[in-house]
Amino acid sequence: MHILLTGGAGYIGSHVVLNLLDLGYKITVIDDLSTGHRKLIPKEIDLITTNINDVKTIDNLIKKKSFDALMHFAGFVKVNESVDFPEKYYNNNTKNSEILFQTCLRNGLNKFIFSSTAAVYGNPNKELIDEKTNGIPLNPYGDSKLQTEKYLINLSKNENLCYVILRYFNVAGADPHMRSGLISKSPTHLIKVASEAAVGKREKVIIFGNDYPTPDGTAIRDYIHVSDLADIHVKAVEHLVTNQQSTILNCGYGKGFSVKKVLEIANAVNNKPIQTEMGSRRAGDAAMLVSNVSKLHQLLDWKPKHNDLSFIIKTAIEWEKKLMENENT
Repeated sequence: MHILLTGGAGYIGSHVVLNLLDLGYKITVIDDLSTGHRKLIPKEIDLITTNINDVKTIDNLIKKKSFDALMHFAGFVKVNESVDFPEKYYNNNTKNSEILFQTCLRNGLNKFIFSSTAAVYGNPNKELIDEKTNGIPLNPYGDSKLQTEKYLINLSKNENLCYVILRYFNVAGADPHMRSGLISKSPTHLIKVASEAAVGKREKVIIFGNDYPTPDGTAIRDYIHVSDLADIHVKAVEHLVTNQQSTILNCGYGKGFSVKKVLEIANAVNNKPIQTEMGSRRAGDAAMLVSNVSKLHQLLDWKPKHNDLSFIIKTAIEWEKKLMENENT
């Protein structure tokens, strides 16, 4: 199969590129490199450096090559930034996605894997969140993804298309072979920030809020290793091409860890304590987001390989060390 993949120079997109490449897929990547990194894309991959709203370039690309499916990762992902710049997130994540979908459909490409987020759920009062849970996002990032989902679903009612919407919970870690990982100038992901502190890139980790209605007062999240998430994408595209059946799937492990627990495990992996400081809550953060993944397991027959928070953190710290070594050479 030949996959058209947007945002392939980003964190999750680059891991999916590696996974597809390992399995012998053909891949063409679209990425404007505004937040992505060219060095994360293997040299043999065809990279088109443009935005997903570039109708003319993408029109010509789809006409020239025959694609079996679109995997759409491109988008802005920082919750706190979205609170400050909501219009930026709506324009880039929602409006540009609508343009991309229309461009694909006009050229006969009608199978879509869409990269969404658990942020669409908001702060549901549920121990485990299933896909039928109503979406009431707490921030413009989550809303921009939910609006894109709704557009895609409505489009499918009138157009010949099928989709798999994947709602990611907290993605962390790095490729076990250290071919890719998260590169960010101002990271907001807890495990990334903790990894930077572990290798001495920053002095401390700020815990944003200790007054949540959780056992230890800190927010609880469901962490999934990025390589396991990449496996889900391969299973999803195989399902889509074989069954042509649209669906929405949660992507997580179905188990939550508090901020304090993550840092405790990071200390054990790192073999020395990471300095922490208590801060106030961030706008747009939910108290608890843990996935119900029974539908994922049933539909895709998927089994995680890295369902171990210590391993996730270990690969994140190893990646941070590699980044430091590269910076110093």
